[in-house]
Amino acid sequence: MSAAGTIPVAVIGAGPYGLATAAHLRDCQVPLRVFGRPMESWRDRMPTGMYLKSTPSASSIADPTAQHRLDDFRLFDGRITGGDLYPVPIGEFIRYGLWFQERCVPALEQTTVRRIDTVRAGFRVTLADGEEFTSRQVVLATGLGAFPHLPRELTSLAEAGLASHSSEHRDLARFAGQRVAVLGAGQSALESAALLHEAGAEPTVVARADTLLFGTPPESDRSTDRALTVRLTKPGSPLGPGWSLFAFSRAPVVFRHLPDRTRLHLVRTVLGPSGAWWLRDRVEGRFRLLTGHRLGSVQESAGQVRLALQRPGGGTELLDADHVLAATGYRVDLDRLGLLGPDLRRGLRRIEGAPRLDDSFQSSVPGLYFTGLASAATFGPLMRFVCGTGFAARRISAAVAEAGR
Repeated sequence: MSAAGTIPVAVIGAGPYGLATAAHLRDCQVPLRVFGRPMESWRDRMPTGMYLKSTPSASSIADPTAQHRLDDFRLFDGRITGGDLYPVPIGEFIRYGLWFQERCVPALEQTTVRRIDTVRAGFRVTLADGEEFTSRQVVLATGLGAFPHLPRELTSLAEAGLASHSSEHRDLARFAGQRVAVLGAGQSALESAALLHEAGAEPTVVARADTLLFGTPPESDRSTDRALTVRLTKPGSPLGPGWSLFAFSRAPVVFRHLPDRTRLHLVRTVLGPSGAWWLRDRVEGRFRLLTGHRLGSVQESAGQVRLALQRPGGGTELLDADHVLAATGYRVDLDRLGLLGPDLRRGLRRIEGAPRLDDSFQSSVPGLYFTGLASAATFGPLMRFVCGTGFAARRISAAVAEAGR
């Protein structure tokens, strides 16, 4: 173990939010160290063959010079840039993130942070190789990895290898020839079911919603091509057209001042469970869709699963499957962030399981910042998407730079 002195700030996480924050801090000339495997969640927890739900125009990682957008990468890669009628493949987005990292955060250290503890000078950071150092400020951009939500009814099935969260599978072709019950009504559930079907599996979607929703195709390839009258009545935004989405994307600071219950409700429901417009033809009429059904009891027998589903009009429907895939989203819970030392964790004020943040993304522990999904309970649905990286990175970097003066 070695002691490496004190640094002004450590950024932990190298997905879009961590990379954007590090790029902005570098631009502010703040000395820092950045840790993580670039685009880790996207490389390890997203299925091969998926597309981003967000449009290309809303899928750029923010950098202070605005010279490293998705379109800039496509030009570098020798590709014709596509507009919003052409969804972004996961492989392209990963390559874009790696390109962004090489140019904007070249000093990234691809090692794991094992623990963060509070000390008098700030925070003691312990790395996987045993190195310890002190950082006066820490930015946590750890992404989705610690927060997948698996319904408790599936716990015993998961322990037997008969149920899993959608984030656990990069290649759904492993289920070819199997019956898979897919729980959920959102993009992850519907796209996972489509990929399963296309890989030769037999998926059945089980959704509590009475109707599956799909987005509306963009009216034009570029938002500026929309008629002026349409743009005035339904202004464009990174989250989609309409005044409400425009407000959520432009005023996340105002969102922070809403009551806790209202914020949590809006984070859950704004742009809630639905599939992208381009996914509809790959879902409807392709495999079985059980809408309005709720999960009741589950049974395991001879390596197979029987689900008792509550029908919308009453009664029970039995569904047999070889595996249950829970595309049931993510729930932020700081107790699941194992790298936080116990004293540090106890000092964090929360909104349910999420950290309560000030207007610069700082938690109740001075000098500790959270960004990305963990900040959505404070700043709203914008923080669930790549298009929120600019707002978060600008505010965090300004606060960190000011604190270091």
